[in-house]
Amino acid sequence: MKPRAAGPATAPTGAGLLVVHAAELVTLRGPWARARRGEEMRDLGIVPDGAVYIEGGRIREVGDTREVLRVRGGAADVLDATGKVVLPGFVDAHTHAAFAGSRHEELAWKVEGLSFREVLARGGGIHRTVRDTRAATKEAIVAATRKRLDGMLRFGTTTAEVKSGYGLTTESELAILQAIDELAGSHPMSLVSTFMGAHTVPPEFQGRADAYAGLVADEMVPAVASRTGARFCDVWVEGGLFSADHARRIFAAAKAHGLEAKVHADELSDTGGAALAAEVGAVSADHLLHASDAGLGAMAEKGVIGVVLPSASVAAGLPFADARRLIRAGVPVALGSDLNPGAWNESMQGVLALATHRLGMYPEEAIVAATVNAAFAIGKGKEVGALDPGMAGDLLILDADAVGHLGYRLGGNLVEKVVKAGRVVMDRSPLR
Repeated sequence: MKPRAAGPATAPTGAGLLVVHAAELVTLRGPWARARRGEEMRDLGIVPDGAVYIEGGRIREVGDTREVLRVRGGAADVLDATGKVVLPGFVDAHTHAAFAGSRHEELAWKVEGLSFREVLARGGGIHRTVRDTRAATKEAIVAATRKRLDGMLRFGTTTAEVKSGYGLTTESELAILQAIDELAGSHPMSLVSTFMGAHTVPPEFQGRADAYAGLVADEMVPAVASRTGARFCDVWVEGGLFSADHARRIFAAAKAHGLEAKVHADELSDTGGAALAAEVGAVSADHLLHASDAGLGAMAEKGVIGVVLPSASVAAGLPFADARRLIRAGVPVALGSDLNPGAWNESMQGVLALATHRLGMYPEEAIVAATVNAAFAIGKGKEVGALDPGMAGDLLILDADAVGHLGYRLGGNLVEKVVKAGRVVMDRSPLR
């Protein structure tokens, strides 16, 4: 059967989509029903001259092109991936993509050497974005966030977690989460929503962190659980923000209302966030620049995924998380962009490059961390992140003949096509 190209945004004909002759088909298939750790993170499951058949939005066949054509060689929309790499769509395990405004002027302050706390003192940082987001309508938040999601999609992200946390009042947090819900139902990307009312202590509660943590636990959490599609509750455990006891109170309320825990842990100092994540049964602990050996050991024992965020370190002038140390400790490692107004990165390819050049990760480990492990870090590990029968038909076709170009090439965009649920939703093929 002679392959024929399917154009951009091609809707399935009903017979499915067939991608054939990939130079390297990166399946990430494996026997693991959990995030991968240690040597497991070096196995990409590459099939030379590979093919994928998608029908009804789900993967039905994966393997050698000759065999897949034999089984599924009937009428289908066909994409010829000769000389290309095919792999699962990227999963971004940590973003703050829903906000209004920007903070571009803060870049000059950082060049001047201002610290995170000094930027806050000048009226910048999170508090600036809180003011802008509180003043925005839900419709404005939807429109601004949609543009950022479009950018992420162009760089190959097909699934992402999106947090609230720039409202810090019940009404504003609900508006942000409802904006995320609206986008989850209308944007090609799959979105997982996280409530983060405990992102920082708002100005009106300065010096009263206990009272604000009580508001989050007693008023915000029940409202979020009943009026939004949020799946997770995240707390930034850090000196001057929220203590471990604040987090325990908030997570107890979250658990009672069906929300799973995530922790912003040990970013600026060792505050015991990694150990707390293990204690409360969190799905992930994120950042981990200063996590203790004991904290990482507790995470490994409980299977808590460590999400590392190199873009945040670049933007804030902070050290990089030692991903090699996490992997040696037995912690499953995932990657995220930490897309936010202070670290605006829409490219998981850029995150992969930082992971390999600055975090001590092998390219194979970084790819696992940006796909299957990131999927488990946001509760989607059985749906996305690998090319396996029954999983979502989300994949990328790269303009490269070897997957090793990911992480190796700095800058640019290797993604030629993005397929979401068996539909081509982005096509950057050169015009002929």
